[in-house]
Parts: sequence; structure tokens; C-alpha cells
Amino acid sequence: MNVKTISIGCDHAGFPYKDAIKVMLTTMGIEVKDYGTYSLDSVDYPDFVHPVANDVENAQADLGVLLCGSGNGVAITANKHQGIRAALCWIEEIAALARQHNNANIVCLPVRYTTLEQAEVIVKTFLNAEFEGGRHAQRVDKIPLGC
Repeated sequence: MNVKTISIGCDHAGFPYKDAIKVMLTTMGIEVKDYGTYSLDSVDYPDFVHPVANDVENAQADLGVLLCGSGNGVAITANKHQGIRAALCWIEEIAALARQHNNANIVCLPVRYTTLEQAEVIVKTFLNAEFEGGRHAQRVDKIPLGC
């Protein structure tokens, strides 16, 4: 694993897992840039997604972690950024494939549908998997608009 910096963000539904994931990442020696939210108060997820996506897109972070209730809202928002490949991951195998086959650079977690322990395993799996390239590279290269 060659990850040094991760940006993380969530809405109120994702907040209960965010700090535990931050601690796990920090324990692994990874610098974590936290864009909030910082409480259970209702917020709009795009306000926390865009800074994470900007960091990853502009190489200010190696990867990103986003959390919300279903994972869909944060994934949809992050994928509006040209350089982002955000993957909704609810099991370990999907997280591995997202990196290996799709070169995903942001993992999106559905907090209402995973336990904290599952979420931590998903994040670790995502971080430890590597893009396989080869036949997958030509497919990933076709993702941006205008190709």
C-alpha cells in the first residue's frame, strides 16, 4: 500500500462511522484530511463531497472515503468530477474489484447497510487493492467524456 493521504467526508448519516475510520487510517500511518460533517445535525452531502473529490482530483490526496446513509448520494456527487471514479462498496469483494478493475479512487460507504466492522474491512480492502491495468486500463481510459 502506497497511500499517504486520504480525504474523508460524510453527511449526518455517515457521521457515526467517520471518526472510527479516521482513527483506523491514522493508526495505519495515513494522514487524514477531514472535511466533515462533525455532528448528527442534518446537512447536505454535496457540501462535504466536493472538497474530498477536489482533493483526489487535484492530487492533494491519494484516495478518498465518503460516507452517507445509502452511499448513493455521495457516489453520484463525487462522480460529477471529471477525474473521479467513486465506487459504492458494501462488501469487501466489491471494494477490491473497484480498485483492481475500475481504478476507483474514492470508496463510498452505505452506513445504514453495513456495520462499522464491515465498513473498516471495506476501507482496508480498498486501500490494499491495486489497479491491475491491462485490459481494464483501456476500459477505464474510455470513461471520461469526449474520448
